[in-house]
Amino acid sequence: MKKIVSAALSCAFAALALAHSGGAAAADVGVSVQISQPGVYGRIDIGRFPQPQVVVAQEPGNDTACVLDGMLLKDFPGPKGQIHYVEGTPDFFCDLNELFSALLAPEQKRALTAVMVQDMGKTDWDHPSANWIDAKTAFYVSGSRKRGSMGPTLGSFSSLPDAEKFAQQEGGKALRFAQITENMVNLSGGVVNDTSMSR
Repeated sequence: MKKIVSAALSCAFAALALAHSGGAAAADVGVSVQISQPGVYGRIDIGRFPQPQVVVAQEPGNDTACVLDGMLLKDFPGPKGQIHYVEGTPDFFCDLNELFSALLAPEQKRALTAVMVQDMGKTDWDHPSANWIDAKTAFYVSGSRKRGSMGPTLGSFSSLPDAEKFAQQEGGKALRFAQITENMVNLSGGVVNDTSMSR
């Protein structure tokens, strides 16, 4: 065990010495060494090496309300959304119209750590639960016959084949996150039936 720790420390200090030989840039360098052997678990951090922030989706409870209108998420069909910020608690949305309206609003200036939606290829439309995915890598279907709390809404999926299958069954077209614009989503009339798509 001593040999393992000693070797790890030697590697760490060697890396740190190499970093210092770089002059001014050394202040931006950190060293992180993992030790994992049977019965030995630990980590050695040298310098100011930033650790990535892990964001875990929060499952809405029966009393979780939409940040925009106070409607209870569990009372309505369709995919839900949540936005996590660098500071403060996450905001929940009972409809993807509302989620994108908030994200795309010019006044949205808060620093985000994650945006999550539900994968409707893996959960029931009328009673969605869990199956949270990264909103920015998801695929969406606009213009389908399915409805959410605000009327016509977007469907969200983790894969393009699932999105296209849904579109064939329910109508609409598949879109990527970056293709959804503010003028496509309005809270008074749902999602505009935009059938354009570029792959």
